[in-house]
Amino acid sequence: MTLTSLPVARPVAPASSLADSAAGRSADSLDNAQARQLLKALGDPLRLQVIEALAGGERCVCDLTADLGLAQSKLSFHLRVLKEAGLLEGREQGRWIYYRLQPEAITALQQWLGRLNAQCQRPASPCCD
Repeated sequence: MTLTSLPVARPVAPASSLADSAAGRSADSLDNAQARQLLKALGDPLRLQVIEALAGGERCVCDLTADLGLAQSKLSFHLRVLKEAGLLEGREQGRWIYYRLQPEAITALQQWLGRLNAQCQRPASPCCD
């Protein structure tokens, strides 16, 4: 069984266009390349900690730095990767930036994984003798 039955992957879009389309992304429009981009962003243990820290809602960078025990420069790098993948949104207030998860991106990835799961449940075709 191959993944060829999933929607055909288009060339990987630049990270900025993935982030720009995250808010308007529907689950059906998530292609294999975009799924890979999201999974790659989630593949780092520190970035997963950031995602988990933001699961409770919007957080200030200063709070994330303290809670995760990371230098601000290191945290900023990981936040940028997650934001470029479309998983986070940031807003400035005064001298601080507040980040929150983009639920649309998470839903799109969840539904892409659901389609993958449904396809992997199919039995194999009979082999030739």
